[in-house]
Amino acid sequence: MANRIKVGVLRGGPSAEYEISLKTGAAVLSAIRSFLEDKYEPRDVFVDRSCIWHIDGRMIRPEDAKLYFDVAFNAMHGAYGEDGKVQAILEAHNIPFTGSGSLASALGMNKILAKKVLAMQGIRSPRGKEVASEAVEAGAAKAAEGLFRAFPVPMVVKPAGSGSSVGVSIVRMHRELEPALVEAAKHGHAILVEEYIPGREATCAVIEGFRGQELYALPPIEIRPRNAFFDYEAKYEGKSDEIVPSTFPEETKKELEALARKVHEALGLVHYSRTDFIVHPRRGIYVLETNTLPGLTEGSLLPKALRAVGSDLPEFVDHIIRLALD
Repeated sequence: MANRIKVGVLRGGPSAEYEISLKTGAAVLSAIRSFLEDKYEPRDVFVDRSCIWHIDGRMIRPEDAKLYFDVAFNAMHGAYGEDGKVQAILEAHNIPFTGSGSLASALGMNKILAKKVLAMQGIRSPRGKEVASEAVEAGAAKAAEGLFRAFPVPMVVKPAGSGSSVGVSIVRMHRELEPALVEAAKHGHAILVEEYIPGREATCAVIEGFRGQELYALPPIEIRPRNAFFDYEAKYEGKSDEIVPSTFPEETKKELEALARKVHEALGLVHYSRTDFIVHPRRGIYVLETNTLPGLTEGSLLPKALRAVGSDLPEFVDHIIRLALD
């Protein structure tokens, strides 16, 4: 097994999605060790909450990373790992890595900017309004009052730059708005308030260069949360039913796949992504948000879609590493 490619699997980080990142990284490491070790030598790169990198329990400097691995598999979610920061570090030191580059990652993570880009491409998302976290911190009651008068209920309140539904609330009455704004303000500098669109939730992942297609769409997954919406608990604690293949009409499935491809390209993403949708029975399909580094744990959505087409995580990991090296 000489001359194997050294793969540094980056996991952890400072975000609220730290635990999920550890699990995604563990799944990638397991896939390499169990099925791909003839090609790759995995290195577990633990990034602590202070953004300090460790290999084998020893601190390393990011600028020295090339001494330890040839390519980085980015298994981090949320701030630092998914918002362009770690991508910029890897780019600065000419280290190939999986997933989108720094600019596209920053755009994909910023829900407000991403909405504007999608709107320019004619891609629909719920009507939204930006609120500064600073304004909420200065006077949450005043911010809530002004927003409640200007925006219809129910509404969705979410941090503009986090994933995994961290800090997201559905507001149906006045007294719920202030605590929702306060919670969202804890997770970033800006808050996105959107109209609540009832309907069936769906998600669809795309992979570049997979199975001979330039942009391969995995089958859309239908999500039936047991909570009010597909929140953190529903995603990671088994409190949702995820149906793949979905029960949507064939025409709707094709439209979801086409939109997932279009969003991927509109945001300038590379390698893979997963876009979440709401399907309204009369108004049609709306994009909710795009995940530039979707989870890869046993319970995550992308691996479930892979299994539905006869693939698995090891094949996906191998494919994405080869894309990064190319």
